Amino acid sequence: MSPPMSPMKPPKGFAPMSCCWSTETMQKWLPFLGWLPDYTWYALKMDFIAGISVGLTVIPQALAYAEVAGLPPQYGLYSAFMGCFVYFFLGTSRDVTLGPTAIMSLLVSFYTFHEPAYAVLLAFLSGCIQLGMGFLRLGLLLDFISCPVIKGFTSAAAIIIGFGQIKNLLGLQHIPRQFFLQVYYTFHNIGETRVGDAVLGLVCMVLLLVLKLMRDHVPPVHPEMPTGVRLSHGLVWTATTARNALVVSFAALVAYSFQVTGYQPFVLTGKTPEGLPDAHIPPFSVTTANGTISFTEMVQGMGAGLVVVPLMGLLESIAVAKSFASQNNYRINSNQELLALGFTNILGSLFSSYPVTGSFGRTAVNAQSGVCTPAGGLMTGALVLLSLDYLTSLFYYIPKSALAAVIIMAVVPLFDTKIVKTLWRVKRLDLLPLCVTFLLCFWEVQYGILAGTLVSVLILLHSVARPKIQVSEGPMLVLQPASGLHFPAIETLREALLSRALETSPPRSVALDCTHICSIDYTVVLGLGELLEDFHKRGATLALIGLQVPVLRVLLSADLKGVLYFCTLEEAEKYLKQEPGTQPYNGSEDSVPEHKIALLKA
Repeated sequence: MSPPMSPMKPPKGFAPMSCCWSTETMQKWLPFLGWLPDYTWYALKMDFIAGISVGLTVIPQALAYAEVAGLPPQYGLYSAFMGCFVYFFLGTSRDVTLGPTAIMSLLVSFYTFHEPAYAVLLAFLSGCIQLGMGFLRLGLLLDFISCPVIKGFTSAAAIIIGFGQIKNLLGLQHIPRQFFLQVYYTFHNIGETRVGDAVLGLVCMVLLLVLKLMRDHVPPVHPEMPTGVRLSHGLVWTATTARNALVVSFAALVAYSFQVTGYQPFVLTGKTPEGLPDAHIPPFSVTTANGTISFTEMVQGMGAGLVVVPLMGLLESIAVAKSFASQNNYRINSNQELLALGFTNILGSLFSSYPVTGSFGRTAVNAQSGVCTPAGGLMTGALVLLSLDYLTSLFYYIPKSALAAVIIMAVVPLFDTKIVKTLWRVKRLDLLPLCVTFLLCFWEVQYGILAGTLVSVLILLHSVARPKIQVSEGPMLVLQPASGLHFPAIETLREALLSRALETSPPRSVALDCTHICSIDYTVVLGLGELLEDFHKRGATLALIGLQVPVLRVLLSADLKGVLYFCTLEEAEKYLKQEPGTQPYNGSEDSVPEHKIALLKA
């Protein structure tokens, strides 16, 4: 695999532009300007191969994911090309491909009532929110969604999506989309299974599994291999990489063969409109038989989807980008990724796209194909556009059971079978947000994500409010908070000091080891002042040791009375014994060591 393209270096002696739109700034906002001047024929060849490979993967997946979203199949293709072109200009990862995904399609089905107008408007509004977050550098909000919450959501989504395709796999009709009703009616109507659909669907699943296993076990090519061996390796690699397109084409050929004979045992995709729709602004109102639904009513109908969809889209896309950047040893710009995704959804909505995000599966195909730059997406986008123009008549014969097989095999890896065992071994408390998210997602996705995030934040706040305090015995009692000291924790510290030092007989002097405390706030300062008074009244000493510069700066600014702080525990113990030559640093800058003063004035 070729290393990532390095940014263009200015000629020797070249003076950078002093205006706001310098070369560096231009490359920051338009990353393609960094690698395009150094683009090579080798990179072009590898990007072409990768673009074709991803294109052959995305076309059948896009048709299938439209079914998950509850939309006509063409909307999957409408959503599959814009990200390829936008990411060429704005993306910072060479591997990532943007487009419809199983997770995003599931969310769209929840919040758009299976109405294309709602889905397109949701794409536009999601893009605006993502764009705003990118410009305001709000990507940090995603950090509050913990890994157990993400794992719980994706595992639940894998079950919801996979089980939702059982009806198509078995050829069942009139099955509701709500998960619990879906489970009930699927088993209730199991006797109506169409044998043709069931057999074809299972055969497609087996073929996809076999081709995937072959893809995972194909040995790497070496230059010393004979030409015939390398050629056969290339054919196997192509067939296994494009397995979705291969299996769907096989199923369509089988269905067409039956159609010629006048007997059709499969439920087919049906007619798909040809060509790309004309560019137009997203629908801000919808006219129905009962009247016109205004923009306000549409937004109210989508409700929590306006928060869940853009946030989960950002989370999925950035997670994919960071994962492959780490594997392939390069860096991405998270905020630039937000801008790329936001522009993709806004521009895509002009061509009837529903919300998209980064696809882990297709990004893996892209990386394994040796892609060198985001230019590989241009070929993928072009292939999708060509399919819309010339292949839609063939989509008519694709059996829904074959698309169901593609979806089921695509979502199986989303279910993490090892996460429970891992969390049990690492930190059992993290099982709580995992289980809460997983279980509630079967009721409503937004409730699952919100409840899981809330539980994670409460666990985080509990560790902040109740930090562990290590206690050491000696000439002085030493208390060391194991983490930072913030205002919710001052009561815990007070209780520890009272119970271990002031409520004993006689009261004991204490050294508060502040080594792990990097910042304090006003409430903590007030609490320390009250503790100093309590120790003074009872004839004991409270000394602070190991203060970091930011904490020392705050204490000096607060001008606390009677505060004693030392660099080391030994100095505090010497002072307690009243050994000569040991003086505390007692609240004025004159008493602070010279190296501390230099840091304070820095």
